[in-house]
Amino acid sequence: MPEHEEVVTPRPAAPETEHVPARAKPASDGRPVMQMRGISKRFGEIQALDDVSLDLVPGEIHALLGENGAGKSTLIKVMTGVVQPDVGEIRIDGEPVHIGSAFDAQTYAVAAIYQEPMVFPDLSVAENIFIGHRDRGRIVRRGQMRREAEEVLARLDVHMDVMQPARGLTLAQQQTVEIVKALSLDVRVLIMDEPTASLSAHEVAQLFKIVDRLKEQGVAVLFISHRLEEVFRVADRITIMRDGQWISTTPREDLTPNDAIKQMVGREVVEFFTRTESHPGETILEVKDLGRQGAFRGVDFHLREGEVLGFAGLVGARRTDVALALFGIAPADEGEILLDGKPVTIKSPQQALKLGIAYATEDRRGLGLIFPQSIAANITLPSLPVYLNRVGLVMRKAERAVANTFRDRLSIRAPSVDTPASSLSGGNQQKVVLSKWLATTPRILILDEPTRGIDVGAKVEVHHLVDDLVKQGISIILISSDLPELLPMSDRILVMREGRQMATMDAEGATQEQILAHAMGQAEAAS
Repeated sequence: MPEHEEVVTPRPAAPETEHVPARAKPASDGRPVMQMRGISKRFGEIQALDDVSLDLVPGEIHALLGENGAGKSTLIKVMTGVVQPDVGEIRIDGEPVHIGSAFDAQTYAVAAIYQEPMVFPDLSVAENIFIGHRDRGRIVRRGQMRREAEEVLARLDVHMDVMQPARGLTLAQQQTVEIVKALSLDVRVLIMDEPTASLSAHEVAQLFKIVDRLKEQGVAVLFISHRLEEVFRVADRITIMRDGQWISTTPREDLTPNDAIKQMVGREVVEFFTRTESHPGETILEVKDLGRQGAFRGVDFHLREGEVLGFAGLVGARRTDVALALFGIAPADEGEILLDGKPVTIKSPQQALKLGIAYATEDRRGLGLIFPQSIAANITLPSLPVYLNRVGLVMRKAERAVANTFRDRLSIRAPSVDTPASSLSGGNQQKVVLSKWLATTPRILILDEPTRGIDVGAKVEVHHLVDDLVKQGISIILISSDLPELLPMSDRILVMREGRQMATMDAEGATQEQILAHAMGQAEAAS
């Protein structure tokens, strides 16, 4: 992309999203504060970035879209000094600079916040805000620190006790602390990488108010999200990447969500997948009055062969706690579980696996994968004894063979099954998580937020996989906070609120409004 040229894709038809509000014009003369020019980066056989250019303008929200593996994360790492490019140039206010570390990025007023906030739980809010300051000396003046923290919070119209420990903050509040930390450093470029992935709708709305204030104050915001509705709500311009390459940069009003998807994946994709007609069989799992002290109680449902039972609920509904009980990670202490009509005891994951129950966690980075290990090692881990010889050594040939089978089946994008899981994109990591549990040949598969943090193309692939599994007679418990996903994918939906089962309904004919009414304890409003 030439230095002097504003790149804009040809103007398509007017967007179909009538509800999108008009955005204020960027608060600047249009001159970029930060420019990426011809950035390329290779990791072994993988070309992560290939001649990528990007401009960030003060007072503008610039969205960055792309599938997992498109190169977005690598570009962010280059911008923040974590990774050095092989080729290319970074300019600040038109002057070439070298960002070789996080400290260099701080010097040039570039900061990033991520999906999982990096706060210190035992430090106060104020201490977290100023922990990155290198110029405050050795003596901590708490009164001054408190006043300054309150002043920065006031810039965003946020009210918070700055002396409270960060441990007690909600995820949304932790995100706010990260933003305030950046503002305290007089940030000029703020990178927001999937900041809303774990937030409720109300928390997202609050975050966007803060983002608007950042824009008013002349901060250049790079906003990365897989949620297209959010991107088209907040962005002034949208840049799309694919396979490590720049595809387009377009004003938001000149782009439709469908066109964005086409550019992201390089093909036609139907964003909302519709399952083929299902015919569930006999009941295989019954849960009666299940509970665990301090978590949930009174959960009662059945699951049929080849059925998808959706679990809906807001943050704090304790849906995951039910899944952990069924898989034996955090066993229930009351109620009954019946498999094929016979009572069973599940006190450990090993017992659950023997019964044919598998659980794919929502936390693929923390609990789903062992990152130093290869794709093959991760896939075969739950069924490791199968791949051991008589002296207890792993039969690598057999391990690689089954891993290659799932690599092909789930289209895991990697040079080989010996590739470390840590080097994969989020979508491909999720496919490895699914592969390792499918390798146990489960009868019941619990999927906890299986499409969280992955791009639209990978979502469609997961949806197709669920459809295929159901056709094979596998029963699915699908936990998802994405109602437009949950409704078409489920046969029935169980709604929870604060550890209690509020309703169970047929998915066909159910509405998002009805589900939310039950989830919020306002069922009468849905009638």
